[in-house]
Amino acid sequence: MAHRSRLAGFIIDCEGGSLGQAAGFWSQALGLPVTDPDEGGQDKYACLDGSALGLHIEVQKVAHPSRVHLDVETDDIEAEARRLVALGAKEISRPHDGRWIVLEAPTGHRFCVVRARKRLTRANANVHP
Repeated sequence: MAHRSRLAGFIIDCEGGSLGQAAGFWSQALGLPVTDPDEGGQDKYACLDGSALGLHIEVQKVAHPSRVHLDVETDDIEAEARRLVALGAKEISRPHDGRWIVLEAPTGHRFCVVRARKRLTRANANVHP
């Protein structure tokens, strides 16, 4: 069965420090207001307003070196991960009981395959057989 996927946005991973200060910096640097300074109430995620760009953008506190990673959203996480592995990616982990899958591209870049936040269609996403 066919599934759909597209770039959802990007996550700015920040090792250590204050989530509020990190979100404040990136908000000002990118010209995007903070829409939720503590998504989920765990002092781990802050959302920036990337809606005008059609992107989900978060600042995330992490325990690994700071980096930026992409999120690919899909209506079938397992099928999209299999497709990307067939292209050369390798699976790294399945955090939070498999709610998303962390992959690593052949270039060494890590990215996540996540559930789509809104309905994906032929008009707004790529279709994969």
